[in-house]
Amino acid sequence: MPTPSDVLAERFASALGAAFGEEYAGVDPVIRPSQFADFQANAALALAKRLGAKPREVAERLLEHLDVADVCLEPEVSGPGFVNLTLRPEWVADQVRALAADERLGVPVEEPRVVPVDYSAPNVAKEMHVGHLRTTVVGDALARTLEHLGHHVVRQNHIGDWGTPFGMLIEHLLAVGEDSEEARLLVERPNDFYQAARAQFEGSPEFADRARQRVVDLQAGDPDTRRLWQELIGLSTAYFNRIYSALDVTLTDDDLAGESSYNDALEGICEELEAKGIATVSEGALCVFLDGHTGREGRPVPLIVRKSDGGYGYATTDLATIRHRVEDLHADTILYVVGAPQHLHLQMVFETARKAGWLPPGVEVVHVQIGNVLGTDGKILRTRSGAPIRLSSLLEEAVDRASAVLADARPELDEAARARIAEDVGIGAVKYADLSVSHDSEYTFDFDRMLALTGNTGPYLQYAAARIRSMFRKGGLSPADATGQVRLGEEPERALGLALLGFGGVVAQVGRSYEPHRLCAYLFDLAQAFTTFYEQCPVLRAEDEAVRESRLALSAATLAVLQRGLGLLGITAPEQM
Repeated sequence: MPTPSDVLAERFASALGAAFGEEYAGVDPVIRPSQFADFQANAALALAKRLGAKPREVAERLLEHLDVADVCLEPEVSGPGFVNLTLRPEWVADQVRALAADERLGVPVEEPRVVPVDYSAPNVAKEMHVGHLRTTVVGDALARTLEHLGHHVVRQNHIGDWGTPFGMLIEHLLAVGEDSEEARLLVERPNDFYQAARAQFEGSPEFADRARQRVVDLQAGDPDTRRLWQELIGLSTAYFNRIYSALDVTLTDDDLAGESSYNDALEGICEELEAKGIATVSEGALCVFLDGHTGREGRPVPLIVRKSDGGYGYATTDLATIRHRVEDLHADTILYVVGAPQHLHLQMVFETARKAGWLPPGVEVVHVQIGNVLGTDGKILRTRSGAPIRLSSLLEEAVDRASAVLADARPELDEAARARIAEDVGIGAVKYADLSVSHDSEYTFDFDRMLALTGNTGPYLQYAAARIRSMFRKGGLSPADATGQVRLGEEPERALGLALLGFGGVVAQVGRSYEPHRLCAYLFDLAQAFTTFYEQCPVLRAEDEAVRESRLALSAATLAVLQRGLGLLGITAPEQM
């Protein structure tokens, strides 16, 4: 279902060709919302220089060939050559009715691409902390949105499940017992288990020797060591799933793509890079030196693919993942939802993969950079002791605070209902606060602000949806039955109708730009438009039945779009608040 700007752009293309020749039909008319009309086009400004004419003259000539009478009121030329366009209320009403009847609510189905999305990426036997919040939440919103647009999304949870610490962890697991309470810490508080293992490693030479031998056994494929390693992964996976369930993200065990799965490919990666002359030995390490990547004093910065001790690092594994995602998963686009500090590293990995032929020109690879979460002091959010904040603790506090707010605002709710709503609101508030700012920028974590029922917050949008449901309950009606003729006689009705028509275009834009905050901004504007409509245009007590039916239909369409939009962000809209 085309948006109003799509319809106008098509009409302008025809007019440009008719007025100035077919070679001008592809000129972008640059149609944007305007404070003077619904939309404003500045095609004349772009064309004037090429045509050697005054912009206003170009605009007037363009209008002679612009056929929009069925869509717009009489277009007007303003200023130096802008074309102002005001949509006909009846045309907007027809489009709103079509959107409400469309199960996709105007969201297009695009030509499908295979899109692996690399996100979350915690470490085995380590707790997820607040730093994992953004990559998990942003990555999941992008995965949901791209799937809804018709793409084949392959979720890739690149967990840290390999390396020297596992010798220490396996030996500690044996020491405490595989079925012990301490082993269960890997599910509840993994950091406690890890720190206990570290203390043993540093305090007992005998333990440290056994741990080092375990690393050798693990890498050699010793069956018992591999079994214990798998048990560690299983316990940690149970922990990850507990967090993912609380966050309501769509990652499952089938999406695990740990570092270990690429281990057998690493030697071949190095051999191929060396054979192709892309990697060379420098100070005992196998390195890739890329043009334009220099550090202090102009010295080249290496991408180390094999360490001087023969071990492999992140770069080698990352190169193996790209080759796997292109050759085995047949990726068209690969998204890396990873912290912004990793940008240089990833760019060097991408460039190396291009040179090696593992990343063909037709495959797009994008680093969706994730900025830091800050405390109210403007520094990276940490505990008072300086440790990263446990993500599970943060989520529990969000739900507790939401429950306290609900206890004050809705004391009549029973405990079970309040608990359900508090979980939706608390988790939704945390996720929305993260998603509503550009993913590559920092934001300040502030519970009071993110749980507020006013402003650009998750609870504000959830409350808008709950208020619509409440209105239908009060009227003894179902939103699904609100299918009356839409009429847009009042300005708030018209503004709400126009806002609804923007949904499909915004979702498509998020699928192109990988910026969920654009969907957040749209939903906030929609909720504001509905609030104005609700306050100025009585619905259940409308002046006549036709107006009542129209306003009910507008309200139902708004509810559907809010629910769908929040769902694409991974946020639940509770039935009541």
